[in-house]
Amino acid sequence: MPIHPNLLFVFADQMRSHDMGCSGNPQVLTPHLDAMAEGGVRFTNAVSTCPICTPYRASLLTGRYPLSNGMILNDVRLPVTETSIAHVLGGAGYSTAYIGKWHLDGPYRGSFTPPGPRRQGFDYWAASNCTHSYLNSHYYRDTPEPIWIEGYDADHFTDLTIDFMRERASNGPFAAFLSWGPPHCPYLELPDAYRIYNPEALQPRPNSTRPQLDRLAGYYAHITALDRNIDRLQAALAELGIAEGTIFVFTSDHGDMLGSHGHNYKQRPWEESISVPCIASHPGVLPEGLVTDTLLNVPDLMPSLLSLCGVPSPGTVEGQDLSCAFRGEDGPEPQSAFISNPCPFIEDIPEWRGVRSKRYTYARTLRGPWLLYDNVADPYQLNNLVDDPAHAATRSALDTDLDSWLARLGDDFQPREVYWERFGYTVDTSGAIPCFGEVGLHDPA
Repeated sequence: MPIHPNLLFVFADQMRSHDMGCSGNPQVLTPHLDAMAEGGVRFTNAVSTCPICTPYRASLLTGRYPLSNGMILNDVRLPVTETSIAHVLGGAGYSTAYIGKWHLDGPYRGSFTPPGPRRQGFDYWAASNCTHSYLNSHYYRDTPEPIWIEGYDADHFTDLTIDFMRERASNGPFAAFLSWGPPHCPYLELPDAYRIYNPEALQPRPNSTRPQLDRLAGYYAHITALDRNIDRLQAALAELGIAEGTIFVFTSDHGDMLGSHGHNYKQRPWEESISVPCIASHPGVLPEGLVTDTLLNVPDLMPSLLSLCGVPSPGTVEGQDLSCAFRGEDGPEPQSAFISNPCPFIEDIPEWRGVRSKRYTYARTLRGPWLLYDNVADPYQLNNLVDDPAHAATRSALDTDLDSWLARLGDDFQPREVYWERFGYTVDTSGAIPCFGEVGLHDPA
């Protein structure tokens, strides 16, 4: 095995952990993700620390929590002073690539991110800041002219990733990050060939108080389309003869409520929002068929992946190296994962902080304790125990644990307006950063 294996890191947008065959939903056809799990490691407690697109991506790349890097809203720019995983891997001799949706370069969603520091250390670039027009999508390379995609953009971005791997397969280690836009809404914007689900035949989750079966059919169709691209990536690794020299990781930035508890989209502390899939394979190195309940939070990915690549983490990282869990070895592991939403926007959601342990989810707002669920006894979180006297001791212990996290991260848990001012953000009446979606409308900065 090479000292520094390749890294292929693939992540979907808004795919919750529950919607794969291997995670217990037989309605969704995911044979290739299921096979990847059988040949690798699947985390059942992978968590999105702040279940929003931009905060996730910033935590993924920096190994830091949102209030540390300032990325607490969508459509804000990751400071060029941050140290990213691409900087570190590039310094260790890796060729680095970013392909697909970026969403770390400010409010001009259709704009060009020029070569240089705003690309955060990535050498090869085929990305757009943010688009979810899956059948009318675009990206940029190294000039400000958009490149328009014919067909389904997840297929095309997979093509580009395979081409990158083919070019780099024999030229030292590479690290390719592929960011797919689906299954994020629009749920029904996909090729007819992928429309394989009958809404009337689907069963929503038992906690869904507002079933949206048409949307669910499209959501599942996107997932199956991505699953087919997982197969294409696996086949390319085998064809190139680099499968045994490549760490392959699949995950998502956050989940999707899709009517559960009467809510849509993300931003919330319920499982449908914070729980994400995470599967890793590295033939001959990582165990096969391992299912682990180790808590894996977003900031933990950077130090864990760097360790698996044989590269030390920089001192800026706040996450924990959990490479032992990937290897199926004994080692330190967190007792809880910190979850939060310091600045909810658009929807009527309070500011909240919380912890997710292997058994419980606990969250509080500025007014006090809000949610407490026993996820083992109540996997659909139908019974809020926060005011149950029989669980007062559990609530108290989780509250103490949350205080410990807040102290460790320097999180003073203030109203969202405090953070808008602290980081210099100007928001609209919904609390969101005003954004601009026109292609070719470039950020003057």
